[in-house]
Amino acid sequence: MNPQIYLDHAAATPVSPKALAAMQPYFSEFFYNPSAPYLPAKRVREAYEMAKDTIAHVIGTKGVDLVITSGATESINLAFTSCLGKVLTLPIEHAAVLEAAKLHDYDLIKVNRAGLVDLTDFRQKLTPDVELVSVSLANNELGTIQPLAEIAEIIRAERQSRLRNDNSTPLYFHSDASQALNLLDINVARLGVDLLTLNAAKCGGPKGVGALYLAHGVKLSPVAVGGGQERGLRSGTENVPGVIGFATAASEAKAHLAGSRKKYQEMTKVLRTELANLADFSHFPAPVFLGNPKHQLANFAPVCFPGLDAERLIYKLEQQGIYLSTGAACAANKGSKSHVLAAIGLSDPEIAGSLRISLGSTNTLGQIKRAALTIREAVEQEYRRLAKATL
Repeated sequence: MNPQIYLDHAAATPVSPKALAAMQPYFSEFFYNPSAPYLPAKRVREAYEMAKDTIAHVIGTKGVDLVITSGATESINLAFTSCLGKVLTLPIEHAAVLEAAKLHDYDLIKVNRAGLVDLTDFRQKLTPDVELVSVSLANNELGTIQPLAEIAEIIRAERQSRLRNDNSTPLYFHSDASQALNLLDINVARLGVDLLTLNAAKCGGPKGVGALYLAHGVKLSPVAVGGGQERGLRSGTENVPGVIGFATAASEAKAHLAGSRKKYQEMTKVLRTELANLADFSHFPAPVFLGNPKHQLANFAPVCFPGLDAERLIYKLEQQGIYLSTGAACAANKGSKSHVLAAIGLSDPEIAGSLRISLGSTNTLGQIKRAALTIREAVEQEYRRLAKATL
């Protein structure tokens, strides 16, 4: 069997060896409930709080400003409890954001072909009754990086306008940064957000752990009640091993940001160049790379092969030991087409021929070269098969 080449890091990342080693003692030796009164438990509590501080430091804040959750979906749902009124979000957001928005009066801000927010449309739709704006830092299918600081400036101007007009309607800014922690230098003050969602599983940490940054003054309601942990906003015995692993992975990601970006830029350049060679064959349509590399996470290379069935490609590539996807894992599980690709204006045939390729720590340049050639061969075979079928 061919050695595995994993190209779906946007869906999940392997737990880093350092994170795994840091977690292990808290499953066995230091297993105590951090709310218990005796000394070993108090030491576990100290380790837990230190881990929260570490995660918070990565995004430029303090541990007291974080609520630990079971992952990004719970963090997003908790963030949306800040709002009783109208919500503005993007049509390309993760399903967790869109489904949470549907529980409110909501409107969608336009995006362009690359998935970038239309700031003119945003200004027009930011009416005096909007209470929450939710825009991801980086999209999970396109890798598109949104201009959060510019969005925050528009929101600040709206707040000032409301003050002048004696409008007491609150206005909060939330961002899902799940995809960005291991590739962007995140600072909540620079971004201007009031709420920020993080996910350990996307940055080399364990699954089932996330966090929500909460600025001072933002009022939330718990989505589950119980023993009052996490300031009463997220009851339940703390996932100590998970948070320890999250903190270790987040620190690693922060320390290697520049090196990671350089590595992925080189790899995606090779990948794009090899796949673009299809255009040399006059009878094959040229691949269409999605998004704009100038505003895209360095490890993303989403691509459309017009006229092909991406599901067939994925199956063929899996037989060669190459694992990638057509889009978000949750959408694939439902068997539905990508709402993200539909929102940026792709036709149904274009959506059907699109692959999400996302690189990560498991990849080497040699792997990427082999994967690119294998993908190209599979694509050429499919185009030839279709050409014969039409004769």
